[in-house]
Amino acid sequence: MEEQWTGLDAAQLPTVAKDDAVVKQKLAKAQRQPTGDRGVIYLGRVPHGFYEEQMRAYFAQFGTVTRLRLSRNKKTGRSKHYAFIEFDSSSVAKIVAETMDNYLLMGHILTCKVIPKEKVHPELWVGSNKKWRAVPRDRLARVQHNKPRTAEEQQKAEKRLLQRQESKKRKLKEAGIKYDIDAVSYKKRAKAAEA
Repeated sequence: MEEQWTGLDAAQLPTVAKDDAVVKQKLAKAQRQPTGDRGVIYLGRVPHGFYEEQMRAYFAQFGTVTRLRLSRNKKTGRSKHYAFIEFDSSSVAKIVAETMDNYLLMGHILTCKVIPKEKVHPELWVGSNKKWRAVPRDRLARVQHNKPRTAEEQQKAEKRLLQRQESKKRKLKEAGIKYDIDAVSYKKRAKAAEA
């Protein structure tokens, strides 16, 4: 399963900024006159195998990538096939959006749009720039299951267990089966105050 998340080598992908002279000129002009604000782009239809590491390496050809967040499924960790990338300059982000919109990458036509500054959600970058790690759900479930129960929780569990036993007794009696369930049944515990 580890092989699944390794992705591909970004160096093998065709570069845009180095090959296209027009894009190269636009980027040079944008880098000479940097804007003070950062630009955020939405990248949709991201192909399988094109993860955070590859994305950062690929989009570094345009300029400095300050933050990057690939949306992933919380349980499985698989890509949801869209991402958000922040560049240090909004003019560079605009050039990237124009260049990469409808760009064919690994058999997928990418969707790339600039997100206006006022529409960027404040919690958009939560978890960005971090390597994805699987949540150890089995360990969390084990800790939750093994935690000490309060007296109230124990009483509730005991009540539920006794109700189930009574239900089983009733069903056996209705079915006409003579079975002494009391020999193997759970007995109500004596309270600590009575002892």
